[in-house]
Amino acid sequence: MSVGEVDPGTQCTVFGHETDPYALGACRWPPPKLISRSEPARTTMRGMDDQRVGATFRAARIKRKWRQEDVARAARVSRGSVSRVERGHVDTLSLRTTRAIAAVLDIRLELLPRWRGGDLDRMLNARHSALHESVARAFRRGLPDWILAPEVSFSIWGERGVIDILAWHPGERALLVTELKTDIADANEMVGTADRKRRLAAQVAKERGWDPVSVSVWVIVSASRTNRRRIAAHGAMLRAAFPGDGRSIRAWLRRPDRQTAALSTWSEASNLGRLASVRRVRRPAARRAAR
Repeated sequence: MSVGEVDPGTQCTVFGHETDPYALGACRWPPPKLISRSEPARTTMRGMDDQRVGATFRAARIKRKWRQEDVARAARVSRGSVSRVERGHVDTLSLRTTRAIAAVLDIRLELLPRWRGGDLDRMLNARHSALHESVARAFRRGLPDWILAPEVSFSIWGERGVIDILAWHPGERALLVTELKTDIADANEMVGTADRKRRLAAQVAKERGWDPVSVSVWVIVSASRTNRRRIAAHGAMLRAAFPGDGRSIRAWLRRPDRQTAALSTWSEASNLGRLASVRRVRRPAARRAAR
């Protein structure tokens, strides 16, 4: 790398929009460093344009005709924190404080992590694919009456998305929207997404020649300490949205004669056998006594 050449490093992202690292002033803090021939080349991390971020916060506040004190009160932060973010001193504030200020101003603050180019996407997709394969294998082994349609995309009146697994039970004419989550990033968003897909699923199914009498939803979350902790933290809300659990959904899958909504954790070892197992039938007491 020659003198005066900017080290590519990581691209800057401001509110979801990538900026060209070679553009003048694209990343103002820390400033691009000139690399000399005598200094070993190394990758540097650039921040976003803090001055532009501050100007955005200030413009949003003024448009609302709020004072800094008003924003601070609504976000439950100090007025000094609001002043610092508006002056572009974002690096002096915690992410939680910055998000709180952004939320009261209706500013969507996005962080886009990057790791070795496209390797990050492949890594995340691999975990999702592994969960998808595990669930599909369990259906195939223990629930042959169900027909599975993986990765079903839809676009209905401007609402677009992908249903991870759309399952159809011809005998009961039951439709099941299966949402797979390797991580719970936002519990509210997860509930909203599941409800939207459930609402549109009947129309998606009719395009495949399926005419359901009931539409249910099952959110499957990878079993991990972090996910269990987040489920517990939002227990009341999630239980209201998804009354069913792993035990009730297993019974329902064998006889889907009603609508249901369930959320459960999933691990390869604990669920393949359970989903494929058949309940033990107990003999009547009279017959046992006669023997």
